[in-house]
Amino acid sequence: MAKNAKQFEERPWGSFEVIAEFEVENDLGPHAVVKKITVNPKQRLSYQSHKGRREFWLIVQGKGQVVLGGKEIAVSAGSRVEVPQGAKHRVVNTDANQALLFVEVSLGSFDENDILRYDDDYGRTNA
Repeated sequence: MAKNAKQFEERPWGSFEVIAEFEVENDLGPHAVVKKITVNPKQRLSYQSHKGRREFWLIVQGKGQVVLGGKEIAVSAGSRVEVPQGAKHRVVNTDANQALLFVEVSLGSFDENDILRYDDDYGRTNA
């Protein structure tokens, strides 16, 4: 069943908005969450992992780089990325003028605090 899930949060690197939340029945976990994520020009998310969820990303605007398990992958509008549960990852906006926008679908035991940060430009490491 879908929940009314409008939630918007500013972060040092940009923002995210929860578009929808669903309870689901599958082998990946009981929740699905859909977000619109905006990464400001020349900003990047922390290098992080999640114990309880996998993520699927679709880049819809801009260009940048994804670091996934130590590999660097160039991304632009139309790029798709799967982040396995427990994998270290980060998104980098390499453009100086345009925001990088992507849609994220998370599956699993969703908790916004399920973030292990290994490297962070804003001093928020906890791993």
